[in-house]
Amino acid sequence: ATIQDIMRRYKKTHTDFKEFPDMVAIQLNDTHPAIAIPDLMRIFLDEEGLNWEEAWDITVKTFGYTNHTILPEALERWPVSLMEKVLPRHMQIIYEINRRFIEHLNSMYPGNNSMVSELSIIEEGAEKKVRMANLAIIGSHSLNGVAALHTEILKTHVFKDFYKLWPEKFNNKTNGITQRRWLKLCNPRLSNLITGVIGDGWITDLYQMKQLKPYAEKEDFQQQWLDVKRANKEFLAKYIMSHNGIAVNVDSIFDIQVKRLHEYKRQLLNCLHVIALYNRIKDNPNGSFVPRTVIFAGKAAPGYYMAKLIIKLINSVGEAVNNDPQVRDKLKLLFLRNYAVSNAEKIIPAADLSEQISTAGTEASGTGNMKFALNGALTIGTLDGANVEIREEVGDGNIFIFGLDADGVANLKKSGYNPFYYYNNNQELSRVINQIQNGFFSKNQPDLFRPIVDSLLYQGDTYMLFADFDSYVKCQDRVAEAFTDRKKWAKMSILNTAGMGKFSTDRTIAEYAKDIWNVKSVQVKGPGPV
Repeated sequence: ATIQDIMRRYKKTHTDFKEFPDMVAIQLNDTHPAIAIPDLMRIFLDEEGLNWEEAWDITVKTFGYTNHTILPEALERWPVSLMEKVLPRHMQIIYEINRRFIEHLNSMYPGNNSMVSELSIIEEGAEKKVRMANLAIIGSHSLNGVAALHTEILKTHVFKDFYKLWPEKFNNKTNGITQRRWLKLCNPRLSNLITGVIGDGWITDLYQMKQLKPYAEKEDFQQQWLDVKRANKEFLAKYIMSHNGIAVNVDSIFDIQVKRLHEYKRQLLNCLHVIALYNRIKDNPNGSFVPRTVIFAGKAAPGYYMAKLIIKLINSVGEAVNNDPQVRDKLKLLFLRNYAVSNAEKIIPAADLSEQISTAGTEASGTGNMKFALNGALTIGTLDGANVEIREEVGDGNIFIFGLDADGVANLKKSGYNPFYYYNNNQELSRVINQIQNGFFSKNQPDLFRPIVDSLLYQGDTYMLFADFDSYVKCQDRVAEAFTDRKKWAKMSILNTAGMGKFSTDRTIAEYAKDIWNVKSVQVKGPGPV
């Protein structure tokens, strides 16, 4: 429907298609819309009477492809049998695109059958499939990742042979967020404080946030900053009480992980840490602990059994922790239901700590990491996705980095990763795993969480939670220590917000316009009198 509308508009002012790529840019947002490539070819060939070479040249110049994930299961592969039944003409065109592409490949790399097999749009096997990512790359003039590290992984691993063939197609466009919604609208207390000292230019030019840096040293401003955070935490605490019936300590660290439930995002690692903290409190109820409120929210795909079991575990651990009189205000754990933008706008301004703990090399970019940092939360995270660039912008001393980096993950897997080594050599970890395995958090059904333990111990711990556990726990201890120095924490928080200029969608979209779409900005006069 979109392509038909594009054609209708274009033909209002044009009688041929020579200027089509100059007037039209279509950006493929991941592999789902890649069918648009053969659809545009179909219109050019069957309805407009263009020859193949002319139609293909226009099509490639028109399309750009943004890749959002390196996970193989998200690079869609559509069954040929289904497509031949539902979209027979499109399938004919895909076959012809592939035939010509393989012909080109053989001329460039004669005899390289493995490369042909890897790059072909058609995946051979018991059931033939259309590799939609390959179709998107072949049919586009530009392929971009959404963070610097992500784009490098696309070049060196996921699409390395395509990069060898067409290095000029590859470019990076680091994701952004809009400060209009994710600061001005959702956090009026903080946005008013910021505007009061640097003016409102940041609303349309987020790089102006760097003007906050000198204020990070001013004690009166630090206190105002902390007062705003406390007010936001009190607001969220009332929401939690009304929706979850749990009273939380607003003087505790609000330690928050909100995002889609996926094993690679490692909500489970966060939960293991909570159990470890719970055990420490139980072992020494009268000890000195920095209070912590751990908040989860997010949705799992309908058929994603393991993600739903992890949600259940988080809730079951929360029941044990929140109802234990020895724990009191030292630790709380809760899962906020029905996560959506409306409650994200309440959660993000109240965060002290932002959990961005995916296995290095798995998260394309992330945008939650940017939203939290813009609102003054400090990040605990791996060197993954845009965390790498956030660290560059806010400074090493204002972010908590732990764990293996992407190369470390790859090297450990290559040398033979053995989760039992970590289980046997870390008493705190083995105790936590044994509690889950023995039904400590599921007394009515002791084997309820056995699949989680099996995935970690006996099925290879795919996302390497055990390898990063010790580093993560020690990093969390550093977080707790830093939180007790309120002036230092306020300074770090201010510097996080001040360093977020790069992460506005304004910058991202301007880069797409300049580098991929060849669109130039124009001055638009504001509306006249009403």
